[in-house]
Formats: sequence, structure tokens, C-alpha cells
Amino acid sequence: MQGTPYVVSDVMSHTVAAVGRRAAFKEIVQMMQDWKVSALPVIEGEGRVVGVVSEADLLPKEEFRDSDPDRATQLRRLGDLAKAGGLAAEDLMTSPALTVRANATLAQAARMMAHAKVKRLPVVNEVGMLEGIVSRADLLKVFLRDDEEIAGEVRREVVAYLFPASAPAVRVEVRNGVVKLIGNARDTSLVPVAARLVRAVEGVVDVEFELTGSDRATRPAAVPAKGEESLSSA
Repeated sequence: MQGTPYVVSDVMSHTVAAVGRRAAFKEIVQMMQDWKVSALPVIEGEGRVVGVVSEADLLPKEEFRDSDPDRATQLRRLGDLAKAGGLAAEDLMTSPALTVRANATLAQAARMMAHAKVKRLPVVNEVGMLEGIVSRADLLKVFLRDDEEIAGEVRREVVAYLFPASAPAVRVEVRNGVVKLIGNARDTSLVPVAARLVRAVEGVVDVEFELTGSDRATRPAAVPAKGEESLSSA
């Protein structure tokens, strides 16, 4: 029923800046500056991702450059102190790298970024070879979908499915990504389910309802707040 969700390959960048294990510290900094990125995949061989080096991995060299940390700090930040002395990508990188597959949904990629607190993920194939990179900004591209394109999907995938008998009487309007269902639906008890399905459409910012049922023509259906629809349908 529901349309095919957008996946990482729909939005990722195929041109990727990457460095090898032996890339020098200064070379890494220069590449980050040139490509305007905050992290670089580290690859070996024909392109297998073995780690990621980020600005956070490089900063300890500056932080501890002219300081002599006390013993408590040394014990607490052994990893950062080791990176402060690193000269090449293999000394500085975070390994193993957190990666994502091209067929992962945007929601899956977003959850991975949020949980790991990273801004981008290398995209790899089934054997770990680099295929691209996806960033937070890439994941937000779905919100640039045309309003009429979103409306068409909602009509086909939600209204026609949940309200087949009432579909001609239910109007779908979309403005700046906010979907509104207006009209007469025979079964307004399905509104919580409709809310969940509409919010699952890529590019939808929110959903509103102005639906009346045939058994209560003068009473609009209640609009569930985010999260309430899942409780109602549990």
C-alpha cells in the first residue's frame, strides 16, 4: 500500500573525498578545508572503508600542544592523548567506521546519525567498499519535494486505501509540506491511522484534518497530535 520509501542512494553524494591509512595530519586538514567537510572516510586497498577521521579526532593535537595534563586527565582521556601524538590517518581515525548501506531508508540513516552523534556516514556495499557519503543535509532533501507531488502520493497511498468509498469526497491539500485532509469520510475512526500513514510519506512536515463522518456530519474528526496515533492504533 504505502509507496516505496526514499533510501540513502536517492540522496547521497557519489563523489567522496577520502584518505588512505598513511595520509599525513596536514594532508587531512587540507582536504577537509578543500572539500568543506568535517570528516573523511579512511580507505585501504581498492576502497574498503576501515575508519573515519573527523575534526574531533584532530583537535587533541591543538588542545594538548602546550599543556601538561595531570594524571587524572591522562587516565580519563587516554584515547585523546594518543591522538594528540598521531601523525597519520591510521593513528587518528575512529575504527571500525560507522557505515550505512545504500538501500537503508532515510529514517534508518537518521537514527544512526542521531544515536552516534555524527554528521555524515560513509555509504558502503555488501563487502564494505566505499560507494558514497550521506550527510544530515542530504537527509533533509526530502522536505524539498513539491507540494503537489506529496498530495498525489497521499491521495493514492492513503486516501484511496483507507477511505475508498469516500475518496471522491476527501480533498487533499498540501502547503509547505503540511498536509490537510478535508471533506466527508464515512469512517472517521480511521483518522489516527491516516495520520500515521501520512506522516510516513517522505517530505511531509505535519498533517491536519477537517473531516466529518456521515454519522456525525456536524462534528469534525479529532486531530491526533504527533505520537497519539500510534497509541490509538495499538
